[in-house]
Amino acid sequence: MSNLNEERVLSIHHWTDTLFSFTTTRNPSFRFKNGQFTMIGIPVDGKPLLRAYSVVSPNYEEKLEFFSIKVPDGPLTSRLQHMKEGDPIIVSRKATGTLVLDNLLPGRNLYLLGTGTGLAPFMSIIRDPETYERFEKVVLVHGCRQVDELAYGETITKILPEDEFLGEEIRQKLIYYPTVTREPFRNRGRITDLISTNKLFEDIGLPSLDRESDRVMLCGSPQMIQELRTMLDERGFVEGNHGEAGHFVIEKAFAER
Repeated sequence: MSNLNEERVLSIHHWTDTLFSFTTTRNPSFRFKNGQFTMIGIPVDGKPLLRAYSVVSPNYEEKLEFFSIKVPDGPLTSRLQHMKEGDPIIVSRKATGTLVLDNLLPGRNLYLLGTGTGLAPFMSIIRDPETYERFEKVVLVHGCRQVDELAYGETITKILPEDEFLGEEIRQKLIYYPTVTREPFRNRGRITDLISTNKLFEDIGLPSLDRESDRVMLCGSPQMIQELRTMLDERGFVEGNHGEAGHFVIEKAFAER
């Protein structure tokens, strides 16, 4: 386990019966780019049980934060959801992932499209000063089934705009668009439908997706990712990766269990 650090749980927050987040200590040697994920877990029968989790906290914070679903029979989440402050947790010493700014070509607007816990990497990206240096507008779209699943909403709308260092940039450039599918709310509908009907763009006052000016990051349900990838392909967007920057990037590795 030389490639793993043992950290300690600092806090736990249960958003709903199915969603929770937690913070841990951070080994000073652990480095990551905002938007990346790492492997975290616990020892089970003497072996580490690990899953991929995007890092919610920005890379300049001294602690780490993660956002997770609760799966009743999930090998890992069924255990993690019962953690208490002070409990040990394993964190890999390496981070990776495609949702980093360097994998995108220069552009005017950055769209961060996430469902459920796919919001996690975008929470670090919207707290990265470089995000606002590179883009004129940053549009964070978070899709969930129910209103109470829209985690971090108050952080995005009330705390970050008052941030001592980034507050002014966030107030001027960040557009937050939460949407739900299964109950009344000011924004209703699946992200794919909101894009295909242009409702998203009418609501936020920006033109529809255009390859010349817009860059996109996707993280969330496999169905959402597949549908949006097809939609972007049809509009001429090219997927980027570590080898070559593109118009959009996708993260497929995040905790499902």
